[in-house]
Amino acid sequence: MSVQTSTLAEKMKTPTPRLEDSNEIDLLALLGSLLDRKYFIAIITFLFTLAGISYAMLATPIYQATAMLQVEDGSASVPGFDDMAGLFDSASKSTTEIELLKSRSVIGEAVDSLHLTVVAKPKLFPVIGARAFRKFIPQEDGFLAEPKYGATSYAWGGEILDVFRFEVPNHSINSEFTLVTGANDKITLLNSDGVVLLTGKVGEELVKGKYKLTVRSLNARTGTEFILTKKYRLNTILDLQNKISASEKGKDSGIINLSYQHPKPKQAEAILNEIAGIYVRRNVERNSAEAKKSLDFLQVQLPQIKQDLEASEARFNEYQKNQKSINITLETQAVLEQIVDLETTLQELELKRLEMSRKFKREHPSYQGLLEQISTVINQKEQLAAKVNELPETQQKLLRLTRDVEVGNEIYMLLLGKTQELDIVRAGTVGNVRIVDFAEVNRTEAVKPKKALIVVLATMLGGMLAIVIVFIQKFMSKGVEDPAEIEAIGLSVYASVPFSDFQNKISGLYKFRKGRTKNTSKGKGILAVENPADLSIEALRSLRTSLHFAMLEAKNNIIAISGPSPTVGKSFISANLAVILAQSGKKVLLIDADMRKGYMQKLFDLKWEDGLSDYLSGRLPLAQTIKKSGVENLHIISRGMVPPNPSELLMQPRFAELVSKVTEFYDLILIDTPPVLAVTDAAIVGSHAGTMLLVTRFGQNHIREIELTRSRFEQNGVDVKGVVFNGVMKKASNAYGYYNYEYKSDK
Repeated sequence: MSVQTSTLAEKMKTPTPRLEDSNEIDLLALLGSLLDRKYFIAIITFLFTLAGISYAMLATPIYQATAMLQVEDGSASVPGFDDMAGLFDSASKSTTEIELLKSRSVIGEAVDSLHLTVVAKPKLFPVIGARAFRKFIPQEDGFLAEPKYGATSYAWGGEILDVFRFEVPNHSINSEFTLVTGANDKITLLNSDGVVLLTGKVGEELVKGKYKLTVRSLNARTGTEFILTKKYRLNTILDLQNKISASEKGKDSGIINLSYQHPKPKQAEAILNEIAGIYVRRNVERNSAEAKKSLDFLQVQLPQIKQDLEASEARFNEYQKNQKSINITLETQAVLEQIVDLETTLQELELKRLEMSRKFKREHPSYQGLLEQISTVINQKEQLAAKVNELPETQQKLLRLTRDVEVGNEIYMLLLGKTQELDIVRAGTVGNVRIVDFAEVNRTEAVKPKKALIVVLATMLGGMLAIVIVFIQKFMSKGVEDPAEIEAIGLSVYASVPFSDFQNKISGLYKFRKGRTKNTSKGKGILAVENPADLSIEALRSLRTSLHFAMLEAKNNIIAISGPSPTVGKSFISANLAVILAQSGKKVLLIDADMRKGYMQKLFDLKWEDGLSDYLSGRLPLAQTIKKSGVENLHIISRGMVPPNPSELLMQPRFAELVSKVTEFYDLILIDTPPVLAVTDAAIVGSHAGTMLLVTRFGQNHIREIELTRSRFEQNGVDVKGVVFNGVMKKASNAYGYYNYEYKSDK
């Protein structure tokens, strides 16, 4: 029997080889971590869902105005003038038209015409004010919502401010100004510092220096405040360019879809219609520009041609008057008709050359062909001029005067007709762009926010964030949760003590009693007394069995219990183990050697006076410090009065004398000591003990901390027998390594 027990003791001493580090991810452990924190994940997800619902309900809805334009291949011709109208046709692609539509020139004109650089909005109550303002539906024009919570300076629904003009100095652009309404349409403009800048009435032009304000209309109660802002024109244009969407529907379809989003449906429609209207008008002007240039040229030439014609008629009449009504011969008349035809033809060709010179270079074939026609007509004129020189002098002069009159008249009529034709073409130009659908907004459904989508995304975000937090905490947590990790560093785990909910209950009951009435029964705070069948107590019974074999070779019957840090449950293990040992028939002495914060006397409802510190200081003999615990076979030495030098007291010979005396009268002595990493008391006590046990807490103590604790004891010549793994909780992350079962008797 002795050989078997010795072999068992040797096995318990033999350190377990360190487990090799593994980089593999334990998916079951990760899933278990999520299950362990399911309530935390549910709460975070619920909070995010609630936030998403709140945002969806309170967010300002955004409405979308849509319009449609058509870009045709060419401009329509004017009936009867197809050839002339064709001179001014210009093809345009949708891509080009989209860029022109969103140009700063077009957008800028819309900004100016709609006064978009002036932003006037009512001052709304924080958080809920915007929703209350939107939801208010006036029963009749001019009806206003009643203010809530006595906040009369805020707008609650129905307030309208129409600003016609608002100008400020450059340094005040983008600054917020406050407009306060008064009685009898009185208004006051204040800057951000509360200084009054302008005062007047609605409809008046208020001017003070560079500050100018004209309010066209106002509907608000007295004392209501509005926020006015003058924005930079260029920034307003650029912002509008970014917000307006223009795209071609299909490839080469010539259909352009326009859209613009804004919180106010009416303003969205007005802006989109204004931009479309400006663009169509400019398109017409662009297409009629060629006709306008030609018309301007002819309108400059007509007065001069008319003046030359009148001068020619005057000279002709004067010559006939002086020559007594000389008539042209038939031969001269034929030459005259040819000259007039050539001059008219030459003038028409010159007009065409001027028009063509604005479209083509001189090297263009069409232009060169026109020059050849002009040269031919000039040669014909020169040939006729030779015939004219053969006529009598009187006939020659009469011919020239008649030619000047008739040619001038023909040219004048030609130019006058061209002018009328071009005017008709210019007036009839409709452009190659037209509005198919004017801007309209679906007021029954906002495009933003997507309430259902926001709630779903917020819920998903909350769930993912909670999971990430759990994983981060999991990976950052350094506490040991598997006893195999402790055994891997060469320390034997004598017992894994499950966490006891019942202990929490009786601890709370004990604290409650302590503040109200004195507890007359001993040991009511001890789990081994209150609930002997608890799983934690069963684990301590297995510890009792392990200690029986582990102490076979110990130098004495003293067991010192310590731990790396506070709150690991040393006193809980010490007290309950002492009770279990006493219940097995052993005569046990429990010493509270934590003279700083020991509370063993509270667990057994004893007084702290007359304890260990009183004996070590020489104030009391040993017999007066030993108290009955209320549990058979169990005596206790409490900590006594808190001394200023606990470590020095333990190093005195009186502590060694105490140890030597009590070992003769008790089967086992349990000494509860302070945490060794905090103070050196445990190392001093451990040098007198035959067996040293460490208590570590599930999920609290890191493996390096446990190694450092063992190293600290070894430096003081104390050999740590084993570890009690306390407070083990059954988690989904470690459920496959949790093997504590309840085994009760049948009733």
